[in-house]
Amino acid sequence: MSFDTNWDVEKYKSEFDAEDHWNLRKSFLLAHKDKYPEEKLICLAQVFYNVEFLGCKYPDKTMKLVEELSKDIAAEHREEKKSKLQRTFVTASDAAGARVKGTKHIK
Repeated sequence: MSFDTNWDVEKYKSEFDAEDHWNLRKSFLLAHKDKYPEEKLICLAQVFYNVEFLGCKYPDKTMKLVEELSKDIAAEHREEKKSKLQRTFVTASDAAGARVKGTKHIK
């Protein structure tokens, strides 16, 4: 199966893309541009983005494929993510209870 690989990855950059997000997605696209037709690769890159940045889940087959395709690309990003501030979500009842008790930290 042959397909056109002579397309510009930059045309998929949105003015709303954060620079680090775009660079990661661009790396994914460039790494696999010769393996998949443009339309399919764009979809896989979007799935990769959604998993990495939004925490989305997909069917196992899709997750395994994207995991395999992104293992070398996402390694540095995942290391950086570990050291960044992590958000903590608490229930409203825990927050209210902490406020009543006069504590600032919620377990």
